[in-house]
Amino acid sequence: MKEAKDVLRIVGMVLLGLFVFLVVLPFVLKAVGLAVGLLAFLIGLAVNLLYFAVAIAVGYLILVGIRALLR
Repeated sequence: MKEAKDVLRIVGMVLLGLFVFLVVLPFVLKAVGLAVGLLAFLIGLAVNLLYFAVAIAVGYLILVGIRALLR
């Protein structure tokens, strides 16, 4: 009978762990999705900032070239 108690205790622990895992899993996945979304937004922002910086640099070089030709 002691073996049956131990088996039931182990089965109960496994079922409890499975229940907790299934309840917590959606929250964990949502948190991971938010973190990945934020990271993707920040990377996109950095890339757009680089494009803007390159455009300003090219515009400046064009203006400096025109000024040098006019002198």
